[in-house]
Amino acid sequence: MPFKTIVAIIQSHDDAERVLDCAISFAERFNSHVIGVHAEALPVAYTSAVGFPDTEFIQVASEANKERAKSLAALFSSRMNTAGRPFEWRSHECYSGDSAHSGIASARCADLVIAAQRDPDAEPTATADIDALLFESGRPVLVVPHAGPSHSSYRRVVVAWNGSREAARAAFDALPMITRADHTEIFVIDPPDDLDQNMEASGAEIAAALARHGARVTVTGKASSGRSIDQVLQEQIAATGADLLVLGAYSHSWLRQLLFGGVTRTVLQSMPIATFISR
Repeated sequence: MPFKTIVAIIQSHDDAERVLDCAISFAERFNSHVIGVHAEALPVAYTSAVGFPDTEFIQVASEANKERAKSLAALFSSRMNTAGRPFEWRSHECYSGDSAHSGIASARCADLVIAAQRDPDAEPTATADIDALLFESGRPVLVVPHAGPSHSSYRRVVVAWNGSREAARAAFDALPMITRADHTEIFVIDPPDDLDQNMEASGAEIAAALARHGARVTVTGKASSGRSIDQVLQEQIAATGADLLVLGAYSHSWLRQLLFGGVTRTVLQSMPIATFISR
């Protein structure tokens, strides 16, 4: 199923252009409708020296928030009009000011959500909480790297595979991209010794299933040899020249090691290519 409805999470000017580059590229490829979502924080009522709410501060903060939201809406509309794609803009106010939290309802009715990877050098409020989207929306999330290309042809795909429900969900959610790719590699870290007895975990069965959809698929296994899972993944990405990683979020074997406490640390902070995550 192609991605006909895309939600683009626009948290700030720091991530807006990268998210829009990616969202427009997808919209052109799949003839998609794009919904931009942005949230501003409700001003906190600080107390003045005489014990009353500082209404002047609240007013100044509120005006600044409105101007920022207006500026981002104008940027979004301009980019979408130039691309000639149908779109909507949804602006919210909430206590957290996090566009991911405010965008969950919109995301649940979309085929794909696009959000920016957290930039470790940016202000904490400059990027959205992607964990919230993964946990609460029930939809796949494409994470745009904070460094490197903001969009790509996604011609070489690596699917991290361990036979889990989450890995299967991610592989099939990513089918519109996998079937268009020049090559997809099912990548198994520490594959089982007896591949005939454990076809599911070995990747052979998912490779055959994807191939029936017309995907060009191979299976590769590699021993971790004491290295962390994220290190092995990044090495394989570099070795293959992959431009998309497909990953199931939270499973019950080695992927748990990567994603429990590692989603933010690795995939959402330092993975060098676009990462398609489902849960």
